[in-house]
Amino acid sequence: MNYFQDNNGNITIDLPEDFDIKANLGYLQRNKNEVMFEVENEIITRVIAVGETRALVQIHVNECNQMIVQLLNDPGTFKQSERAEVLNFIREWFDLDRDLTPFYEIAKADPLLKWPVQKFYGLRLIGVPDLFEALCWGVLGQQINLAFAYTLKRQFVEKFGDSVEWNSKKYWVFPSYNRIAQLTPADLADIKMTLKKSEYIIGIAKLMASEELSKEKLLRIDSLKEAEKSLIKIRGIGPWTANYVLMRCLHFTNAYPIDDVGLHNAIKHLTGSERKPAKDELLAYESKWENWQAYATFYLWRVLY
Repeated sequence: MNYFQDNNGNITIDLPEDFDIKANLGYLQRNKNEVMFEVENEIITRVIAVGETRALVQIHVNECNQMIVQLLNDPGTFKQSERAEVLNFIREWFDLDRDLTPFYEIAKADPLLKWPVQKFYGLRLIGVPDLFEALCWGVLGQQINLAFAYTLKRQFVEKFGDSVEWNSKKYWVFPSYNRIAQLTPADLADIKMTLKKSEYIIGIAKLMASEELSKEKLLRIDSLKEAEKSLIKIRGIGPWTANYVLMRCLHFTNAYPIDDVGLHNAIKHLTGSERKPAKDELLAYESKWENWQAYATFYLWRVLY
């Protein structure tokens, strides 16, 4: 993936030919309660945390299918290494280094994926590059609907995160694990999550603050099963949450949240079935999507969510 900087410090990224900004913005705008970024007139505004530095960026795609990243807050003060971290975050967020040709070849021949891929062609598996955020989002989303999960996330971020103000608006940074590690469940009591979820999130924060758990350590594990086992050892992380994090943060394209209700509902909708797919049916689908289970799941989710 090629990129370059202009004289104003803007970063220009040459996008893959099959990248479609409208398909990706459609996903990003699926819930009005999103607190981590804003989309207006096809321009994304968000804060990217680089250590203690807060980079407020605006992102849009031009007519040449190039992504333009503009640093809004004092661009002259950012070091080259910090700009590189901003770029890496965006590459991960939109999974820009992935060649989707093999996935699209599988999807064209797959009766279940054919329609979702035609409708959402150009959509990337939108990531959650920060491990603590991905784990929290996975825990918050357990056994509740998506709309309520977004409400909980907003409450959590606005209570414990920090923000950058720009043009009289606040743009939020996800709470740091170091801050959450200092809390007790009582501190989270006015957020409408269960006591157990509060305990799980604080426990995860403590593991990360002690460096027992880190994205770097997990990325050193080559095997999906081993990475899944590592995550499932953590209190509050079951197979669903583990595979969610493996998909969205660690970019294992073979992660497969087989017990996911959204996946089951999408399959029911597309097949016209009245019952949820049985385990052997889900395994049969998985065998056709080898190495692309995460992308298949993401496109199926998009049918309904």
